[in-house]
Amino acid sequence: MKIKYIYLTIIFLGLSSGLFGQQLTLNAESGNRAIEVGNCWRFLDYEQYTSSGSEVISGSYSLKTQMISNSSNINDTYIKTPWMKVGSGNITFKARLGSGTDPISRGVRVSYIPYNASSPGTLYEGTPVTFYSYNFVVTNNNVENFIVAIPAAIANSTSLYKIMVSYLGQGGNGRVLSDDYIFPGTYWSNPSNSCNPLPVNVPTDTDGDGVPDTQDEYPSDPYRSHNSYYPGLSQFGALAFEDNWPAKGDYDFNDLVVGYNFNTVTNGSGKVVELISTFMLRASGAIYNNGLAYQLDGIAPNKISKVTGNTPGSFTMASNGAESGQTYANIVIFDNFFNIMSKPGVGIGINTERLAPYIMPQSKQVVTTFIDNGVNPAGGTLTLAELNPALFNMYMIINRERGKEVHLPDRYPSSLANTGLFGTKDDSSNPATGRYYKTSNNLPWAIDIIQGFDYPIEKVSIDLGHLHFTEWAVSGGVQFPDWFMNLPGYRDASKIY
Repeated sequence: MKIKYIYLTIIFLGLSSGLFGQQLTLNAESGNRAIEVGNCWRFLDYEQYTSSGSEVISGSYSLKTQMISNSSNINDTYIKTPWMKVGSGNITFKARLGSGTDPISRGVRVSYIPYNASSPGTLYEGTPVTFYSYNFVVTNNNVENFIVAIPAAIANSTSLYKIMVSYLGQGGNGRVLSDDYIFPGTYWSNPSNSCNPLPVNVPTDTDGDGVPDTQDEYPSDPYRSHNSYYPGLSQFGALAFEDNWPAKGDYDFNDLVVGYNFNTVTNGSGKVVELISTFMLRASGAIYNNGLAYQLDGIAPNKISKVTGNTPGSFTMASNGAESGQTYANIVIFDNFFNIMSKPGVGIGINTERLAPYIMPQSKQVVTTFIDNGVNPAGGTLTLAELNPALFNMYMIINRERGKEVHLPDRYPSSLANTGLFGTKDDSSNPATGRYYKTSNNLPWAIDIIQGFDYPIEKVSIDLGHLHFTEWAVSGGVQFPDWFMNLPGYRDASKIY
C-alpha cells in the first residue's frame, strides 16, 4: 500500500498545516489503481496495474496501457497528476514497449495543464502545453530512463498545474509499460471536493511588479521594490580630507568632513533604478572652497538617465547630469562646501575650533537615476551586484580647481585629474604601479571610516589626536586597524574636536 500511504500524508499536510511536500510519486506499488484515483490521479486507456514478472519494471507492480494502435493525440492515453504547485529540476520516470506485433510508431509526450478558474466544465483544466517529445525505437523493448526538465515558465510558480504524460502510437497491438514517476512540486488537490484545487492564497501585489506587497518596500510604485543601504539604514560613514595635496600641509584632516549614506533602489526585476546619496556636511577647516564628487568605477556615463539635487557650479555636466569628458560616470555633489554651510564669522572655517560657534550639520541628498519611470538608459541597465559600494570612488576637488582631486589611497583618479601633480612634493603616486594618493611611507590624504570619525581640531596633525594613526597607515592597515576608536591609549582628547 505504498502510494496510498505517501499521498494520504501529503494531503494531510496540504489541508491541515499548509506545509508542502517536495515531490509527487507514482510507482503502482499500492497494487490497486483505485487508490491513486481516490488521491486525484487520472488515467485514460490504462489497464489495472500489472504484476506479471515479464512486465514489471521495478518493485512488485508497474503501470500498463491498453493497446496503442490508433493514438495520435495527447488526450487519448495518459497519466495526469493531481493539481500541484510545480517545483524545479527534472521529472523522471521509466518506460518501455510491451510485447506486441507490427507497431508502426510509439512515442511519449509530456505536457503541463494550467489551472483555469473560469472553466469548471473542464474540471478547471486549461489548454495543455506539450514541452517534451520522444519517439521509441519500435524494435527495442529495453527500459528507457526519462529525465525531463521542468520548463522555466512554470518552475516554482505560485500558479497551479497538472502534468500529463501521454503515450501515442500507430499500428500493431502493443502496450507501453511505465513506472517510478517523480514530479517535483507540492500536492495541491482536495480529494474531498471532487479533486478540485486547494485554495490558493495569492499574495497581494498592488503595483503589479511581481513583488508581493509584504516584500515590497514600494508597494504602490511599479518601478521600485527594494532598498539596499550602505553602510546601513540610518547609518552614516565618514569621509575626511586634507586639502594641501600634493603637500602634507598641517595634516589635520578637517578640511572637508562629510558623512555619507547610499541607498541603491532596485525594481522587481533586480535592476538598479536609482542611487540615493545622502551627505551630512559636518566640518570644513579650510580657506579653500572645496567640492565633493564621486566616480562610479567601471560604469559608463550613459548608464545614467539623470542626476538631481547636486550643485556642480561651474563644472561642465552632460545632458544626463553626469560630468562631461569622463570615461566613467562622475557625479559632482557640490563645488563649494561654503555655499551650503556658511562660516560663522569667527575662526577659519566651520566646526573645527572650540571657541567658534558650532554650526549644525547640513544634509544634502543627490539622486542618480538609472531607470527613469521604467525607461532604461541608453547604455543599458545594472544589477545590484554590478553597482556595489566598492565602486563608489569618493573624492574632494580642491578650491574649485577641477584637475586637483584628492581620492582615497590607491583609488583611481577621474579622467579630468591633473596627472602632472602625481609624484610632486610629498605625493608618491605612480600610475604605472597603481599607487595613488599616498606619501612614500603610505600616509593618505583621505580616509573613509564607516563607523564614523572624530576629527582633530584646527591645525593639529591627525597623529597627535589619534595616537596610532601613523602606525596604521605606514603598515598598510595591518597594525591598529581600530586606530580611530575611543580606547585607552588611543587618543589625546584635547586634540580632537
